[in-house]
This record gives sequence, structure tokens and C-alpha cells, in this order.
Amino acid sequence: MKTSEFLSLLREHPNKSLVFEYQPGKNVGANYHITEIKNITIDSVDCGAGTDYWKETIIQLWESPTEKDKTEYMSAYKAMGILSKVDRIKPMVKDAEVKFEYSNSQFHTAQLFVNDHSVEADTLLLHLGVEKTDCKAKETCGVPEVSVSEHTTNSCAPGSGCC
Repeated sequence: MKTSEFLSLLREHPNKSLVFEYQPGKNVGANYHITEIKNITIDSVDCGAGTDYWKETIIQLWESPTEKDKTEYMSAYKAMGILSKVDRIKPMVKDAEVKFEYSNSQFHTAQLFVNDHSVEADTLLLHLGVEKTDCKAKETCGVPEVSVSEHTTNSCAPGSGCC
């Protein structure tokens, strides 16, 4: 999801509770805060010597330990207010991919993509998920394309010309 799409969703549903599902059936607690917005520039070289460049918006979510019993989620309106304030200070790149950085005691710190969203009676629910790492230079490295079920644990093995 692009940053502009996320902002549009917030504007379209200002009175909805903004809820994040970080794993199927597991939501970020209602005690979350938006603690940081990162405008990231990725300038990379892959294992096949290919270069790439892109931008991302990373929104950090943090659960306040002093508000563990909170049951009311942040509204989309409040989130929009936070993001608008940030955008006035450090403009976000609207066509950049938006990710959500999150962790808790049972879930490692990760930058999560928006896989989907749903709108219910009083909730805007963002379904987040991880994206697995991959070799971006398969053709250059001679790594054959395989389906997920055929994928081995070390496709980019030493001696393959990759990595």
C-alpha cells in the first residue's frame, strides 16, 4: 500500500477505530501510540551487482506499558492528525510504500507490509504481514525460479555465483 492510499483510507473513515492486525487473529493493543514516522531512502546493490533505489514510509507503533488496560483504539481521525503534523515538518513521499514497524513480547521487531484492509461497523482494520527475503538476482546468479513449495532453505548457496 502506498502512503497516499493509507492517508486516503484515514480521511475516508475518520470516525472508525484504527486497528492493526500484525498476525492472523492478533491485533496491536489498543494502548498503541504512533511514536515515529521515518522517511527512508533505500539505495542498494544486490548480490548480482544490480543497483536499485526506492523510498519507504515507516510508521512505528508502540504499546504503552502504562496503558495496558486500555480498550479504546486510536481513531483514524487522530492518526490523520499525527501524520498531517509530521508531513508539515518532514513531508512524506506519497507514492512510497508504507510499512508499520512493530514488536511486542511475543513478536519480534519487524517492518510489516499492508496485505489488505477491511472496514467494519466501527473499525478500519489493516491486515499486516511480513515479506520474506529473496534473492533479487536469480537470473544473474543462476538460481532457478522455484515455487514456494519447492523452495529450499538455501537457494543462494555458496559457490552458486550468488551472494
